[in-house]
Amino acid sequence: MTEVQTRNWQRFQELFYEDPGTGLALDVSRMNLDEDFLGQMEEPMQRALASMEELEKGALANPDENRMVGHYWLRAPELAPTPEITEEIRSTLTRIRHFASLVHDGRLRPERAERFTRILSIGIGGSALGPQFVASALASPDDPMQIHFFDNTDPDGMDRVLDEIGGDLHRTLTVVISKSGGTKETRNGMLEAQNAYDRAGLRFGLHAVAVTGAGSQLDRYAQVHGWLERFPMWDWVGGRTSELSAVGLLPAALQGFQVEAILEGAAAADRLTRNRDIRQNPAALLALSWHRATHGRGEKDMVVLPYCDRLELFSRYLQQLVMESLGKETDLEGRTVHQGIAVYGNKGSTDQHAYVQQLRDGIDNFFATFLVVLKNRERSSMEVEDGITTGDFLSGFWQGTREALSEKGRLSLTVTIPEVNPFTLGMLVALYERAVGLYASLVGINAYHQPGVEAGKLAAGAVLALQQEMVTLLQAAKSPMTCEEMARALGHPEQVETVFHVARHLAANAREGVVAEGQGLGARYAIDPRRA
Repeated sequence: MTEVQTRNWQRFQELFYEDPGTGLALDVSRMNLDEDFLGQMEEPMQRALASMEELEKGALANPDENRMVGHYWLRAPELAPTPEITEEIRSTLTRIRHFASLVHDGRLRPERAERFTRILSIGIGGSALGPQFVASALASPDDPMQIHFFDNTDPDGMDRVLDEIGGDLHRTLTVVISKSGGTKETRNGMLEAQNAYDRAGLRFGLHAVAVTGAGSQLDRYAQVHGWLERFPMWDWVGGRTSELSAVGLLPAALQGFQVEAILEGAAAADRLTRNRDIRQNPAALLALSWHRATHGRGEKDMVVLPYCDRLELFSRYLQQLVMESLGKETDLEGRTVHQGIAVYGNKGSTDQHAYVQQLRDGIDNFFATFLVVLKNRERSSMEVEDGITTGDFLSGFWQGTREALSEKGRLSLTVTIPEVNPFTLGMLVALYERAVGLYASLVGINAYHQPGVEAGKLAAGAVLALQQEMVTLLQAAKSPMTCEEMARALGHPEQVETVFHVARHLAANAREGVVAEGQGLGARYAIDPRRA
C-alpha cells in the first residue's frame, strides 16, 4: 500500500460507523474530520443533542407561532408530551390501515367499478416529495393500486397525468393533501381533478379523500361535499417532515406498502441518533461532516449520488428537507447570516456521464454524498463479462468515482443500507431529519421556520391581482396598448416588466380574449371581441 492508501485505511477504520442491527453504515473518512476538529465540536454537538432532546419532549421550536416540532413522535407515540397527542397518532394510524383495507377488499368501492385500482395524489412540496420518493423506491406492478401525482399547477402536466390514467378515472381514488387547505397549487389541482370527474359523469366526493388540518378550508369543503374520509395533519408536523404522518402513510398503505416497517425503521434510526457518543451517532457524524465541508456557512453544495435507481428521487426529497430547513437569513439571535446548503443530484452511475467531470476537475465547491445499496436485486444476475454482473459494475463505478474524486482532494461521504425496503426507507428519512436538526443547532438557526416560502406566495398573489387589473383596463381601452402604456395607466410604472410577462402569458393562452399585435417589447395588446 502507498502512504496515501495506508493513511486512508487508518482514517476509515477510525471513522467508519456501522450498526449491525439495522445494517446502516456511514463512512465519513474522506471528509477531513481530523481530531482537532472533532475535539472543538464536541461541546457544540453535545449542546445540539441536548436541544434535540428538549424538542422531543415538547419544547417550543417556534415561539412566535407557539408551535412544537413533533415529527419524532410519529414513530414513537409514547414520547409525545401529552396523552391526547399519543392517542391521536395511534388512532390515525389505525384509521389509515382500516381505510386501506376497505379499499383493497372492495368494501369501499368507487361509483361505477368493483374496486379502486389507481391513486391520484394531489399536493406540493412536502405533501408530494415524500410520497413520490417512497412510491418510486417501493412500487411494483403487483401493488394493489398504482399512484399518480399532481404536484404543480402546470395545466399541461395535469393533462399528461390524466392521460396516463385514461379510462381508469372511474377506478381512481384522489387524495388531496394540504395542511391549511389554502395552498393554491393544491387547490388548483383539486379543482382540475374535480372537473375531470365531472366531465366523466362521476361524483368527485365519492372518489376523494382529504389529508388536512382539522377545521381547515379543505376539511370543511370535504365534509360539506361528502368526501369518503378525512385524515389529520397537525401543526406540530412541518411539511418537509410529514412523510411519516398521514401525508405519506396513507398513500403508502393504499399502495400496499408495509407502513409499520417504515415507522419501525425510522424509530430504529432515532434510537441510533440519540447517542451522546458522537462517533457512534450517524446523524451527528453527518452534521459534523456538513459543518466541516461548508465551514458552517454553506460554502459548498451537497451533491447526492444514489447508486440505485429506486433511490433516484432521494436528492429531490433532500432538497426540500435540507434547503428549506437550513436556508435562513437570520440566526436565533436575529443576526443576518444567510445560512444554507444547496442540494442537487440525480443517480449513479448516470452522473458519471453528466457532471462528475466537473466534480473531479472543475470548481471545488461541493461535497459528494454517495448512497450505496448492498443488495442489487431479488432475482439472480447474469454475467455480462466473465465473472462480472451489472451489479458488480455499479459497485465498481461507485468506488471508482469516489476514488477519482478523492485523488483530487474532493470531499465525499458514503451512506450504505443493506437493501431498499420499507424499513430502510424509514431509516433514511429519520437519519436525515435528525442530521438537519443537529446541523441547524450547530450554526444557530431555526430549522423549523420558513418565512421565505410565504414571501413567494405573497408576491405571486400580487402578480395575479395585477393581471386582473390589466384585463379590466384592456376591456375598457379604445385602442391597443403597449406594456409601458398599461403600466402607466394602472399607476404602476415601476412594474412594467411584470406587465410585459403577464401580457405575453395572457395572449399566448388566449385568456380573456387578449391578443398581441406585433412581437417583443414593442407589442401592443388588446381584447379581440371574437375571442373574448
